[in-house]
Amino acid sequence: MVSAKKSLVGYAFISPWLLGFLAFTAYPFLTSLYLSFTRYNIVQTPVWVGGANYHNLLTGDPLFWKSLGVTFHFALIAVPLGVILGVTLALLLNLDLKGMGVYRTIFFLPSILPTVATSVVFLWLFNPEIGLINRILRAVGVTGPEWLQSPQWALPSLVILSLWAVGGSMVIYLAGLKDIPTHLYEAATIDGATAWQRLRHVTLPMLSPVIFFNLIMGVIGVFQYFTEAYIMTPGGGPEDSTHFYAVYLFERAWRYLDMGYASAMAWVLFLVIMVITGLLFWTQRRWVHYEG
Repeated sequence: MVSAKKSLVGYAFISPWLLGFLAFTAYPFLTSLYLSFTRYNIVQTPVWVGGANYHNLLTGDPLFWKSLGVTFHFALIAVPLGVILGVTLALLLNLDLKGMGVYRTIFFLPSILPTVATSVVFLWLFNPEIGLINRILRAVGVTGPEWLQSPQWALPSLVILSLWAVGGSMVIYLAGLKDIPTHLYEAATIDGATAWQRLRHVTLPMLSPVIFFNLIMGVIGVFQYFTEAYIMTPGGGPEDSTHFYAVYLFERAWRYLDMGYASAMAWVLFLVIMVITGLLFWTQRRWVHYEG
């Protein structure tokens, strides 16, 4: 009786969260699954069409495959570069030097700036005529590319922008470095290990769980990449070179009011992320090392 009363008290305390979860997460989640099997334009009642939306996606919509390919291409470049740059910055900022806290703050600040404001600033930086980047290149005798106006350079430009906010993951790597026991470095030094060997055989293996976490979060985030592409390259960019999956999903939902089709796209995206995440969890047994 006492335990049941305690359970009721506990449920009473978490009831606001439960109600919020049911109303704002579980209900929309299940509703989108139902809508993915319907034709629905918000105004009229949903009409059940079975698997027609999924069939059209996979067999009759070339832009679906184009947007998925653009997103995969971006992920294959941006995620590894983000991991490498984040780890490198964390290693540099982990040095015991005077004023290091200032540098850590400077590198972290871009990750908390508003995304829209950052996108507008980079629109100017990447401007081929008056942008700062091309002006600097012209000053040293180099003709800069068209950046966001070029099909070849539009996607790399967004990759560069994604690295601007690498300070968020850098802080997590830095916390992981601080958690590595110092006695491991002392033992490696006594055994005659060089700085590179200590990095290769002590730092990276001990940091691998943190790298794995940021890798998973990076993959999830990159498949939902939207704001920067939508602001900086409206309409999918030159020749649809930056027509990301999330941008196309948004267009189907709110430009064409094809909510059933957009819901089907959302569920395909969910399955893609689940499969990739599952593959990463499968590979972690070979390269992620957990202490103890």
